[in-house]
Amino acid sequence: MIVPFGHVLILAALLFLLGACCAVARRQLLMILIGVEIMLNAAALAFVAAALHWGRAEGQIFALFIIAVAAAEVAVGLALIVAARQRTGSTRADDFNRLRG
Repeated sequence: MIVPFGHVLILAALLFLLGACCAVARRQLLMILIGVEIMLNAAALAFVAAALHWGRAEGQIFALFIIAVAAAEVAVGLALIVAARQRTGSTRADDFNRLRG
């Protein structure tokens, strides 16, 4: 059974919306990072669905690039969260509101 293209796009849109709500509503840096990851996965899902719908491989290749960027983003993001936790003792996004020169 093949899932209709419209249903997959609705699922991708719902996932993107959930990720955006998680990134905006949460105050912890880790939850913001998880929200961004969910949004990237939703975009990759939409590209794969479009590639299967139109019978072209470009969407799947682009989804692989999205996954690679997401992996790099997680590595850098977690390193920044660990460094912020060691420096300030907190991972709340509200605690990082001053620029230091």
